[in-house]
Amino acid sequence: MTSASWPEATPATAPDGAYGVPGSPDALRHVMGHFVSGVTIATALHHGIKHAMTATAVCSVSLEPPLVLLCVSKSSRFHGAIMTAKCWCLSLLTVDQEGLARHFSNRGRDLLSQFDHVQHTPSPNSGTPLIDGALAWLECTTYGRHDGGDHTIVVGQVARASGLPSDDDPNARPPLTYYRGAYS
Repeated sequence: MTSASWPEATPATAPDGAYGVPGSPDALRHVMGHFVSGVTIATALHHGIKHAMTATAVCSVSLEPPLVLLCVSKSSRFHGAIMTAKCWCLSLLTVDQEGLARHFSNRGRDLLSQFDHVQHTPSPNSGTPLIDGALAWLECTTYGRHDGGDHTIVVGQVARASGLPSDDDPNARPPLTYYRGAYS
């Protein structure tokens, strides 16, 4: 969406004299599209089947206890898996893993074969898939679930974390990011 397609600006009562448009899904999408997000693959096991989705709505919540959150669309098939899973994982992708981000964001992929050509390792506690070559990973137990409109906000307590290269590692790869509708 370009700014030209926005409704006419109306005066806002912000202290800096800023103008804005009424809140709407398009306005939120436009503004948040200008916010750089890291790209992860969220995974869960449901009745022995490996589920996954690409996720950018992920963030740290607390250090004591160590908590992260993940927002999952209620209309996604991953939603059912994470709502019943006691453990789930996040693999933080590197810049050269854009193909995986695209693969796991494709709603039309076959559930049973979606991991057939994806290198992955079972997580230490639950066996949930971790994406090989990821920058880092987190294995979480569900701490809480909260309604978030058309999404569920899933809060996970970090049970295990690993994978970060040291700052001086010459082979360290930068993270994959999502900005203005594109991976970079």
